[in-house]
Amino acid sequence: MKIAVLSGKGGAGKTLVSVNLAAAAKEATYMDCDVEEPNGHLFFKPGKVHTEFVYNKIPVVDEQRCTGCRTCVDFCKFNALAYINGKLRIFEEICHSCGGCQLFCPEDALWEKNKAIGKIETGVSENVQVLTGVLNTGEASGIPIINRLFEAGQNTQNHTIIDCPPGSACSVMESIEDADYCVLVAEPTLFGAHNLKMVHELVTLFKKPHGVVLNKCVEGDNPSEEFCVNHNIRILEKIPYDTELGTLNSNAFIAVREQTAYRQLFSSLLQKIVKEVAYETTTHP
Repeated sequence: MKIAVLSGKGGAGKTLVSVNLAAAAKEATYMDCDVEEPNGHLFFKPGKVHTEFVYNKIPVVDEQRCTGCRTCVDFCKFNALAYINGKLRIFEEICHSCGGCQLFCPEDALWEKNKAIGKIETGVSENVQVLTGVLNTGEASGIPIINRLFEAGQNTQNHTIIDCPPGSACSVMESIEDADYCVLVAEPTLFGAHNLKMVHELVTLFKKPHGVVLNKCVEGDNPSEEFCVNHNIRILEKIPYDTELGTLNSNAFIAVREQTAYRQLFSSLLQKIVKEVAYETTTHP
């Protein structure tokens, strides 16, 4: 079962929920797809870490063959190619590795080389297999790393908890594509409700079963809760604004491994999600 955890903004508690859901399971795979700023490994501190680099294909020009026709330049919508002072220039930092320039070159003057854009790290922390994607600074897209993460974790038979990037960009879409259920994490503020609306539209577009975890709840108005009620969205759990939980989290401790009460809370949340998935499977096979 693949459970994607996402939020419309950073800092809402997405990694808190992801890490503790994985730790609360009997066995689980935690997959950190927030490749621009992964931090789940800071909590799990996995051992026996194996590193694998991820590469993109980048065009290289054969200047003897290139006639300066500019077919490749006209094709590239990312402006990664330019013909300047009689030479074809390739700007690797903004190349999206689509391969179109090589395909359309009438002189076969382009070929491809590998360029490392990041890495994935695989390790183990007690009952959890930890998969972390890391995108090199300045790279245009982390999607190849996210795809490699899913390839690395495809044979697991236990719960897979996917810690998605924040927001609703292409990398988030890639992270939830194969998810069985989506957990939306939101704060009890107007800004939190706005961002909840954004990710709710995304999972609805993808027709993913979903529910909401309201984090940092306090007494008084909760715009995110109001949004859920108004749109008939299942509220899976309300996590209170808790100084002890905040202290554990800020010191990179996994709450369910430190306190029985938190283990009960996140174990209960995991069971609710499992039941939701079972219900969806039965009613929408």
